[in-house]
Amino acid sequence: MRSLTLAALVALLSIPTFAAPELRLVASGLQLPVAVAHAGDSRLFITQQRGTIAIFDGVAILPTPFLDIRPLVFCGTGGSCGERGLLSVAFHPRYRENGFFFVYYTDLTGDLVIARYRVSTDPYRADPASGSIILRITHRRFGNHNGGQLQFGRDGYLYIGTGDGGSGGDPDNNGQTLTSLLGKMLRIDVDSSQPYAIPPSNPFVARTDARAEVWAYGLRNPWRFSFDRENGDLWIADVGQGDWEEVDLQASTSIGGENYGWRRLEGTHCYNSSSCQPAGTVFPVIEYDHSNRACSVTGGYRYRGARNPSIRGAYVYGDYCNGVIWAAEIQSDGRWISRTLLSTGFQLSTFGEDFNGELFVANYSGSLHKLVDSSFVPARRRAVRR
Repeated sequence: MRSLTLAALVALLSIPTFAAPELRLVASGLQLPVAVAHAGDSRLFITQQRGTIAIFDGVAILPTPFLDIRPLVFCGTGGSCGERGLLSVAFHPRYRENGFFFVYYTDLTGDLVIARYRVSTDPYRADPASGSIILRITHRRFGNHNGGQLQFGRDGYLYIGTGDGGSGGDPDNNGQTLTSLLGKMLRIDVDSSQPYAIPPSNPFVARTDARAEVWAYGLRNPWRFSFDRENGDLWIADVGQGDWEEVDLQASTSIGGENYGWRRLEGTHCYNSSSCQPAGTVFPVIEYDHSNRACSVTGGYRYRGARNPSIRGAYVYGDYCNGVIWAAEIQSDGRWISRTLLSTGFQLSTFGEDFNGELFVANYSGSLHKLVDSSFVPARRRAVRR
């Protein structure tokens, strides 16, 4: 066998090595964590369903919450919130300058509320008196399907994912009714006027038979959605009715107006055969059935971090009920194919992305975990003995 030259040996040993990611516990003792966000720095802000936002400073959960609005939040009875409560937080793109952030919660009537708050002079505490409701959506008939995600897009607009109003099968047909704000992806401008303005490029601004806030429709319960930090694509994980879970992909070049099919379709399948009209419907790029105890998709992120090379560019998502985490990767023919990353054994309530694009996973029972490749060492840190 021919001996390697020193240069070849150095090159060989300099190649980064990595394996499949694993979950590393970073914090415990949380109370019903349902969302994880960052504010442009190293901290993570963890939304807890009963009405508080906790801060993880990289070492521990701080003892005093960033925000506590429990008196304003309806969270069910008997200690169980169901699908109601404080559901997410999104920080303004210019948060360092203006201190504004936005929360999504169900109020004491069950209505959906989007409210703006401001940080206090203490960067670890919000000013609870600064709260101002910018949008309220009536949601009193049923307690489920509240949606719950807020995200700012690269365009600077605030996107809001709303559920279809609840019950089962969307009895009010909100998903397909453009005059309703339920079962939609909304897009609003929180900077141009108060409480908000309609972006002039929204798809239905010129129609009298539609709400101008609507960006896309035909959604059942988009519990979690995210933007690709690299190209701006929008990934929407829409919880299914009884048979199929789906993930929809909207390219950053979209002009909006997509119809994702609910309640006519569940995934790519007819839900109501008497009104199944798939023409013009945008089908999901990912769907899966309820085998292996799956029941509710938890949307994640397209991974753009540096510490998990084996999933770079993959869309990472999971299922709340069976605890499985998948990575979906695009194929040469344009299809997205999923592979199993982990079987966690816990309830996957949300994924979160830190400032550097690394991914975190929350266990609804009270813990926060980081997705890590423990074997990965960047090439520049390798040393070779001569």
